[in-house]
Amino acid sequence: MAKYEHLPIYKKAYDFALYCEKVVRNFSRYHKYSLGAELREGAREVIRLIRLANDSHERGPVLLALRAKLEDLKLTIRLCKDMKVFANFNSYQYAINEVVDMSKQNEGWLKALRKSREPESSGQTMPEERAHR
Repeated sequence: MAKYEHLPIYKKAYDFALYCEKVVRNFSRYHKYSLGAELREGAREVIRLIRLANDSHERGPVLLALRAKLEDLKLTIRLCKDMKVFANFNSYQYAINEVVDMSKQNEGWLKALRKSREPESSGQTMPEERAHR
């Protein structure tokens, strides 16, 4: 099992999950058990996916699932903002910025994974080489 605590995306995801636990406490009862629960569970799922991606030999599908989960989390945060669930705009701004930052880190991880799979040549082959493939 690979270590994952050193990963910047893991640290950010863990801090975000802690933040969600704190901010949801201030949601109204109605939103605490609907949008708040969705926000908290989404944050925990992001942590699980990061751990799974780091442990997996085939990271691509897991990182794509992480991308989708982060997009879901963005939608939930925006819905919370529009429903005026956050105590103030700064709470929304912090949450959305953290998720956007994790999304960027995930895209960087995907890009690095794609680069590692590319052939080591410059990608330019002679016409005769293409015919033999």
